[in-house]
Amino acid sequence: MISLLLWVPLLGMIALAVLGHRIKAGRINVYTNGAMLAISLLLAWQVWRRGALESANEVLRVDAFNVYLIVLTAFVGFTTSLFSSPYMENELRHGRVTAGSLRLYHAMYQGFMLAMFLVLTTNNMGLMWVAMEGATLATVLLVGLYRTPESIEAAWKYFILCGLGIAQALFGTVLLYFAAEQLPQAGEHALTWSWLYQHAAELNPDVLTLAFVFLLVGYGTKAGLVPLHNWLPDAHSEGPTPMSAILSGLLLNDALYAIVRCKMLVDGATQGPIAGHMMMGFGLLSFLVAVLFLHRQRDIKRLYSYSSIEHMGAMTFAFGVGGPLATFAALLHMTVHSLTKSAIFVTVGHAAQIAKTQQIEHIRGLIRTQPAIGWGLLIGTLAIAGFPPFGVFTSEFLLLLATMQSYPWLTPLLLLGIGIAFAGLFRHLHPMVYGPAPEGQVAVSANLWPVFAHLALVLWLGLAIPSGLSDWFNQATALIAGSAPL
Repeated sequence: MISLLLWVPLLGMIALAVLGHRIKAGRINVYTNGAMLAISLLLAWQVWRRGALESANEVLRVDAFNVYLIVLTAFVGFTTSLFSSPYMENELRHGRVTAGSLRLYHAMYQGFMLAMFLVLTTNNMGLMWVAMEGATLATVLLVGLYRTPESIEAAWKYFILCGLGIAQALFGTVLLYFAAEQLPQAGEHALTWSWLYQHAAELNPDVLTLAFVFLLVGYGTKAGLVPLHNWLPDAHSEGPTPMSAILSGLLLNDALYAIVRCKMLVDGATQGPIAGHMMMGFGLLSFLVAVLFLHRQRDIKRLYSYSSIEHMGAMTFAFGVGGPLATFAALLHMTVHSLTKSAIFVTVGHAAQIAKTQQIEHIRGLIRTQPAIGWGLLIGTLAIAGFPPFGVFTSEFLLLLATMQSYPWLTPLLLLGIGIAFAGLFRHLHPMVYGPAPEGQVAVSANLWPVFAHLALVLWLGLAIPSGLSDWFNQATALIAGSAPL
């Protein structure tokens, strides 16, 4: 079942590389992502009944930590493909993409999904690095899809910065291998995560700490952490909107997942909080820098991309704080942020098509000309800003409680950042939704089913977390904290 989850996007990528130029190829994309969603649910059911699963050669592994991320990735990939199909057809009709570009887009969409599933399911730290690099290559091609000077510049910036970051992660992986090779029983298991986790206490803590510095900087670049975050706003603003939805909803989560997997090894080797403190520092810095930059944005996609950096900083900080409450809050926040931000980018894409620009000053009166899009953007922004009773409020409230318990002197910084972020989002949102609509602004056909489905789930998670999901979070929390066996 685990390998089937990888075969489906691979076959979908091959099929769309051949047929992706056709205007109805989006349906193949939808069907492929639907199949992946069904497989992920079956896989989650198996993990629920039997516990962690590993392939015979120990290359692939699914446990309580990554199984819910697999389902989340498949769900967001599927709902985004529903939006993507009519959106890219409209881009083709208006001449923004060619048939060849459409083929590339559909093939790389599946290539990206394949890389994301491989990051989540692999049990080998070297293969995880390879999969993350594959995701980089797929998204570089998507960022430069429109072939404008701005999109080519953004693609190169993304490639260079993420290439620099992924090189740091490679060096950290080499150091991890070096530490494992010092153990006589390592052999072919030197990069197998489950084996490393079981023998973490035997690894050299100084080498593991140095390795984590490089791994945090490397994978942190992919997660959009400051200071190597500059690629993220440019990639969002210049690439196609469906790519922005899966980039914020999936890639950032997977990069953070890789960091946490590495932190679990370092915690076992050092028996101390050094890895958590580094994550807290990078996370808090990213959170505070991003909330300040929200006030300076003029492009609607860049606005919400800085919001993504803000929330990734908060999640990194939460995992760094550690403990059951902060870890539970981080896992919940990963879920609700993915659902909310992907929904927001769907509405942002439609808003930009209506106004024929991404400049905030020219997007006005959405609630008058297209009420569904206006309400979608308004409710999505309320949710991502942490308004009750949405799930983001719940996860941020739990994070504040955990911080007050462990590091009370940092709580005012978090509260200040949340307030500044709220002001930055709503100073731009109000005129876009309620301002006077420009002359000639007409409605466009919009598929908003993914938006309201995502926001309904986020509302549900804010009101009551289902017992099954809560149990998964509790099991993952115990695994991350080292208080539960593999």
